Amino acid sequence: MGERGESEGIDRGSMDFAQRYGPWAVVAGASEGVGASVARLLGARGINVVLIARREAALEEVAATIPTQTKTVVLDLSEPAATDALVEATNDLEVGLLIYNAGADPYMSRFLDKPVEVWRSMATRNCLTVLGTVHHFAGPMVARGHGGIVLVTSGAGWAGSAHIAVYGATKAFDRVLAEALWAELSPSGVDVLATVLGPTDTPAFRRILNGRDFEGMAHPDDVALEMLDNLGEGPTFPPDPSPLGALPPRQAVELMSQASATLVG
Repeated sequence: MGERGESEGIDRGSMDFAQRYGPWAVVAGASEGVGASVARLLGARGINVVLIARREAALEEVAATIPTQTKTVVLDLSEPAATDALVEATNDLEVGLLIYNAGADPYMSRFLDKPVEVWRSMATRNCLTVLGTVHHFAGPMVARGHGGIVLVTSGAGWAGSAHIAVYGATKAFDRVLAEALWAELSPSGVDVLATVLGPTDTPAFRRILNGRDFEGMAHPDDVALEMLDNLGEGPTFPPDPSPLGALPPRQAVELMSQASATLVG
């Protein structure tokens, strides 16, 4: 049998959400924040969920709130063998949706203020494990003619910035990868979306703020709902162009660096 796609009669509009993206979804970074919100919403929409993160107790707490079947996988996605471990943990499941939400920046540090191993781990988690995981799950989705992939990226990737050099670079990588895969996989019935997060009221962002106020943060439940509701509207959500796109590169970098310096305090 060859690959089966929309060009061979798959009608995405005739499929409900669970048919199109089920029966299982893999959510990386599911222990809190947007990942936990997405996992709960997927359960409410009738999809079984594999929850992945490093903290077992937090994963079990989220899993207990999901009405469908769940599987928790305790895994550090920054480890070189993370992709192999994830593949092994899910090899008996039909995965129709991958949401890679892991990848917050816990440091907000200048490049030379941390050992290079810190940045290598971040690049592994946000780039190499993303590559391996997407490549593994995308093939069967294309063969079935339907499925979805969401890479959760960040406005930090719109331009370079002091204090978030590696984080911003990895998030730019994720956005461009998702946009390119949307072009490649969408004709085969697989929806690909880069979700670009702005400031969001997550525990990870609260830890960076360290008790300081920040106006205008989005709620994780709202972000998760918009993500799922727009999964088929790729390649990027929100669809607006970069707010820095009209600026000369030097000015964009200066503005981003000023903003990150404010967060660092």
